[in-house]
Amino acid sequence: MDKDLDMVQDLDIIKGLNIRIMNREEVQFAIEMAASEGWNTGIYDGDLFYEADNNGFFIAEFEGKPVGCASAVAYDDKFGFFGLYVVKPEFQNKGIGMKLTEKCMEYLGDRNIGLDGVAENEEKYQLVMKFRSSYSNLRFEGRGGGQIPDGLVKLSEVPFEKLLEYDRRMFPAPRSGFLKLWIDQPDSYACAVLEDGELKGYGVIRKCWKGYKVGPLFADDKDIAKKIFKALRASAPKENIYLDVPQPNRAAMEIAKKYNMTVMFKTIRMYSQKEPDIELDKVYGVTSFELG
Repeated sequence: MDKDLDMVQDLDIIKGLNIRIMNREEVQFAIEMAASEGWNTGIYDGDLFYEADNNGFFIAEFEGKPVGCASAVAYDDKFGFFGLYVVKPEFQNKGIGMKLTEKCMEYLGDRNIGLDGVAENEEKYQLVMKFRSSYSNLRFEGRGGGQIPDGLVKLSEVPFEKLLEYDRRMFPAPRSGFLKLWIDQPDSYACAVLEDGELKGYGVIRKCWKGYKVGPLFADDKDIAKKIFKALRASAPKENIYLDVPQPNRAAMEIAKKYNMTVMFKTIRMYSQKEPDIELDKVYGVTSFELG
């Protein structure tokens, strides 16, 4: 009898559910929801994420109150990313998450869609959403400190078109508007390596709810990546720092271990179609698990 009553209540919630596009101020709700789940988002991520696609953030409301959220950022007409998928604990397992997912998938259409899912949800994404697993990302935690090495330039000194061209090799779509804000956000540090005028790598570290997080960290080889990482690490002395590493990149794994970073958890990078043709061996740090 109690089970039947629960089913009726769940149906009532679904019938009374309203899912709509968020405005800029409401994106902060999604960031705070993600933070409450332990995702440790950046403190300025709301405004920065919204710039990536201001039609791609959805909020679920019941009786006028927000109960869940998800994002579906369309970077271009071929690639999108699904993230910030959170439902308040008291409203979980009532079908709200599936309704949010359906809205996001409808918005992204026939694009190739990426996501970083927690390991325990991998099978659900495979069976229900028909996503394919590609590889694991590991989140490492360590401590800031050390000295900024020679041979680096401020990222602001790199021509933006050159940066955008380089970034595109490691990311499945152009992200001009997002990148302009991301590399110049408050409480952050960004640097690059130039050789004979050519960009060989760059990295950003930003303030998060806890400590600082590196991302992205893209580099042509391990030595360049290590130099950039040392600079980012030195910019946050005595702070916890975090680095999200694609597990197939063994050189990136070696850098994290060299600086005594420890694994906190892993996510599974999944795609709705085939894995994008990017230079994964040059991805030493993922930009974010929420937007790819």
